[in-house]
This record gives sequence, structure tokens and C-alpha cells, in this order.
Amino acid sequence: MKKFDINYSEEIINEIKEKILKFNWDKLPDFNNWDLGINKEVLRDICSYWVTKYNWKKEQEKLNSFKHFISNIDDLNIHYVYEKGKSPNAIPLLISHGWPGSFLEFNKVIGPLTNPKKYGLDDSICFDLVMPSIPGFVFSSAPKYPYGPRKIATYYDKLMTEILNYETYYAQGGDWGGAISTWLGYDHYENCKGIHLNIMIVRDKNGPQDEAEKEWQKRFKHEQSLEEGYRTMQATKPQTLAFAMTDNPVGVAAWILEKFYGWSDLRKKSLIEVYGYDDLITNLMLYILTNSFNSASWIYFGRREEGGRIINFDGGKVNVPTACALYPKELLSWPPKSYVDRLFNIVQWNEYPSGGHFAALEEPNTLVKDIRSFFKKLK
Repeated sequence: MKKFDINYSEEIINEIKEKILKFNWDKLPDFNNWDLGINKEVLRDICSYWVTKYNWKKEQEKLNSFKHFISNIDDLNIHYVYEKGKSPNAIPLLISHGWPGSFLEFNKVIGPLTNPKKYGLDDSICFDLVMPSIPGFVFSSAPKYPYGPRKIATYYDKLMTEILNYETYYAQGGDWGGAISTWLGYDHYENCKGIHLNIMIVRDKNGPQDEAEKEWQKRFKHEQSLEEGYRTMQATKPQTLAFAMTDNPVGVAAWILEKFYGWSDLRKKSLIEVYGYDDLITNLMLYILTNSFNSASWIYFGRREEGGRIINFDGGKVNVPTACALYPKELLSWPPKSYVDRLFNIVQWNEYPSGGHFAALEEPNTLVKDIRSFFKKLK
């Protein structure tokens, strides 16, 4: 367990800015909408802010205000943010990010979850937060060959029990973090005693069982028809994509920001109003500075190799208590509760009027409230 600080020189930052400045925008047509993918006008505006107003040193100081560590687990060095709760009875909670996010997603929920009294909340519910970077993402080393979420869950379980010495713990996640948390509850139930999800990634081998579930599946397939491109590429030919993106900060920005636009609740606010320039760019910088765009995409390949989305091949289910927080603009729309009940032991199910895929950044207050509500039920 080695303390870790983020430290990049001004020279490296300037090299990235120089590449952005040299990008020839005139070679691309002026599609200033999202019909064909990234909106050129929006991307150019963000890149302009990036090279003229964005202050990496200031953002780096914010990131380093949290406690970072790296621990060796088997063949990998795993990076994680570890913030202990202010209460002596703090509950160990592992929170997992996904793609194209990072540990940065949790900067708005760390305070209220670890120091609730400061935020006017009851401090009888307080957490020790452990927020790892997925293997291959940013500061966590990449495996020699892609791992999927089930394999990654074994590393996270060892982090909690062997490195941090918790006898038991809980897990929370969205995106791939939801899949990893699900496998923690399924395979590592002796240690992981409950999970909180803001995404439903796994599937029932038996498929939909009634008309409502069949209608959901039909709607889901239609919704996903225009989202399959990136997923298929990253699950089948990630190395080819990497050659287009390596040393290309504008390309990385286009690939990632298009997902932030498409997967967020922007019915009443713009992309910048929801996230702000700085958080969007800092998330990009974490991928670019660590040269991890390539290996971060491997988890899609790894999941395919593990067997895909099906969880109940052996007829089992996640028996540990499970909370589900449903946000209306989630990329993967939730099945009816009847479907989810067959795969999880649901003790809390809440549907919210706003929010999307990146719940911790978009709707930190409701996510914190939902997590705390779950643990009040468990007490």
C-alpha cells in the first residue's frame, strides 16, 4: 500500500496543448449537430477552452486533495482513492467507475458520504470509501491480455480483504462498476454483504417472461441500435482503434465527449451546464496523460471472452441485499422490476425524475440520498 501523488510537468501539459492547437479543423465538415456523432462546434469550443483557460495545475491540486494509493495485487498494480469516514463506525464501501469515466466521477459524493455531519446529514451512516481505477484505466496497470468485470471483481475483493483488511464490505457502481459490483455480490458474497447499483448490465439466460418484459426488450434493442458501434469496436478490435487515438487528444476528446452527451440527461441543461468544462477536460486528461485510452477499452473485449451479460448460467442469483437507483436517461434502460427480481435480492428500488448514466456527477445529491437510504434499511 504505497501513497501516490499525481504529478505531471508543465512541459508534458504544453505538449498536449500543442497537439490540440495544430489540429486542422478545416479538414472536417461542419456538422454542428449530433446526428453523425460528435458535434464539431461543441468539440471545438471545449478544445478552445482547453488550450486557453483550462488550468491543469489547479485541477491536479484538486485531485491530490484526496488520498491516492497503489497496491500490488497478484500481477497488477491497482490505483485507488481511499477516504476514511469521520465516524468510528464507518462502513467500508467500494465504489467503482466505468468507461469512459474515472475516479474523478466521485468527487462530489466523497464529502457527504465520508463526513455527513459537515453536510447536515445524520452521521450514524458514514463510510470508508475505496474507489479503485479499473485495471488498464489511468493509474492502474493493464493486464497482459484483457480482463472482464468478473475477473476484475476478484482483484477488488482482494483489495478490500487482503490489502485494506476489511472482514466485510459493500459495493456500489454504475457502468462497468455496476457489473463489477454485481459479480462481487454473486461470487464474493462471504465478504461483500450488499450492493448498490445505478445500472442493470447483466441478463437472465431465460429472457423476458411476460408481455411487459418482452416490450422492454424490444424497446431496448431499438434504443441500442445506434449505440452498438463503439461497443462492438472496443469488444472486437480495440487495438485498431488505439492506433487512431494514441497521440491524438482531439480524437480522444471526440470519442469520449460524444458519450457524455449521448448518455446524460440534457433535457433542461447543456453538456457544459451539467458537467462544466473543467471536469470534462480533466477526465480526458487522465486518459491522455496515462496513455490508457487503449487498455481502458479492453474490458469490453474481456467481458465478451468471459461469456457476455448472462449471470445465471447455473441458475443462481445475487442473494446479497441489493439497491437499485433508476435514472431516466440511463444509457441501458432498466428492465421491469419483475425481471431484475429474478437475478437480485432487491430490498430498495427507487426511480428518479432526472439524471443519466453518470449519476455521481449528474445527480450527486440523489445518489448520496439513495445510498444512505439503503444502508438505513440494512441497519
